[in-house]
Amino acid sequence: MRKLPILVLLLPLSACTWVHMAPGAGAVRVIAAGPAPANCENRGEVEVSVKDSLGPYERNPLRVRDELETLARNEAPGLNGDTVQPLDGPEDGRQRYAVLRCRG
Repeated sequence: MRKLPILVLLLPLSACTWVHMAPGAGAVRVIAAGPAPANCENRGEVEVSVKDSLGPYERNPLRVRDELETLARNEAPGLNGDTVQPLDGPEDGRQRYAVLRCRG
């Protein structure tokens, strides 16, 4: 019975987004996994992570994926990139992205 109040308090938190877009990250594109386009220069890789669970409660996988993508976009301007591309799928709240600089 003591777990029920905690679960009731954690449930609304599952809808919250804790990751916000940084300045400049809104212009960063996300492209599908696969070979990098020919007009893109590799600027490096980033690994980003978020909490994928809150105690015994698993967070929504789509929300976790969205937050990982936002974090990767936030990192791209620091590497002079304008595009990010997933290198693998999210696992345990972590994911790697290539940061690219694409022309045209």
